[in-house]
Amino acid sequence: MTEFDALIIGAGQAGPSLAERFTQAGMTVALVERKLVGGTCVNAGCIPTKTLVASARAAHVARCAAQWGVITGPVTVDMKAVRARANAVARQARLNVETWLGTMPGLTLLRGHARLEGGGRVRIGDQVISAPRIFLNVGARPVMPPLPGLADITALDSTDMLQLETVPRHLVVVGGSYIGLEFAQMHRRFGAAVTVIERAARLIPREDEDVSTSVADILRAEGIDIRTGVSEIGFAPHPAGALVLADGAPIQASHVLVATGRRPNTDDLGLDTAGVAVDARGYVTVDEALRTNVPGLWALGDCNGRGAFTHTAYNDFEIVAANVLDGASRRVSDRIPAYALYIDPPLGRVGMTEAEARASGRRLLLSKRPMSRVGRAVERGETQGFIKVVADEESGQILGAAILGIEGDEAIHGILDAMHAGTPHAVLRWAVPIHPTVSELIPTVLGDLRPAG
Repeated sequence: MTEFDALIIGAGQAGPSLAERFTQAGMTVALVERKLVGGTCVNAGCIPTKTLVASARAAHVARCAAQWGVITGPVTVDMKAVRARANAVARQARLNVETWLGTMPGLTLLRGHARLEGGGRVRIGDQVISAPRIFLNVGARPVMPPLPGLADITALDSTDMLQLETVPRHLVVVGGSYIGLEFAQMHRRFGAAVTVIERAARLIPREDEDVSTSVADILRAEGIDIRTGVSEIGFAPHPAGALVLADGAPIQASHVLVATGRRPNTDDLGLDTAGVAVDARGYVTVDEALRTNVPGLWALGDCNGRGAFTHTAYNDFEIVAANVLDGASRRVSDRIPAYALYIDPPLGRVGMTEAEARASGRRLLLSKRPMSRVGRAVERGETQGFIKVVADEESGQILGAAILGIEGDEAIHGILDAMHAGTPHAVLRWAVPIHPTVSELIPTVLGDLRPAG
């Protein structure tokens, strides 16, 4: 049995960075990966999907070029070339991670499936290794729900969608949330007919109603059929693909994407053998420092249920590294939640929604401005969406914001940084941003904060 100072299971976002910190501290580290180095983000998530989004936007802009006074001919999409580009970008990103790992003295990269055996021991095939510190960074995967007839058709998940070499004739997306909507708009822009089916009364139901409504308007304007409030969803085989039954109404689909959620990769790690506690959905239970109930064992990234993003996984690494190596006492609850929905235009979100802020019982200030008041948006001819900010009336602290519109995923960081620094809205409103940008409207929006009715 080989002994290491630290053992990391999973080479996703948090794993390589943690390995680097430990090896820099002079420790021996084993990093175990059973599939592809880089994890979901590099291989089946952010990097390849946003590469596809970029191709889809290029097709959309080319088709709409006349509105900017640019005349083009017929626009077609070569999906094999689109797929090849996305694969090449992901492959290079993975190679970059592998090269980086090769520079770490004291690191041993092991390929295979790891299972905990308790007592700091981990089995990889016929090999058993041990370490006083073990870090789970095993990520999550798409899950297929038990819907009637789903097993009788060829249904695709978000990973499968990355390998399409033809534009679907009619793509039906089951699930009207973040992943489903990105693929829906992307393939509509590639040239597919697209229908989105969502059980909830509106798209992305965790967002405020005005956000959901505006996103639906953006997608419908591009010709996407959106059906919400569907209580019964079923499937049946069809010679041309599949029949999707939405409350009994048949939709003939060439392709079906099921984007209804993900589950952690914790069901085959031997967690029960090691006595590691998990919740009802299989997420590893952790405290504010990401420690499990087993001494010497931590869980980072998607598998701990404390965040489902690349940036939260990286922050998990920062928390653990600071606490274990630097004697700090950083906590998960110190971070302000922020994320983006990468339709076009994107949604940037930080902190509380308006609904969450109202439910908190605080006295609130609220301000909202349409993107049609933003010079950058008008100049680009992309004025869909709005900026909304909610603040605490008593403390003056910004509680949350949404920027749905051109470059909203970038502009939201000005508000995120102010919230992290504890800067009151009355101070931020006097900032002098650059013109013409999306961010320049933020002080104006803050200046219009009024008591929420």
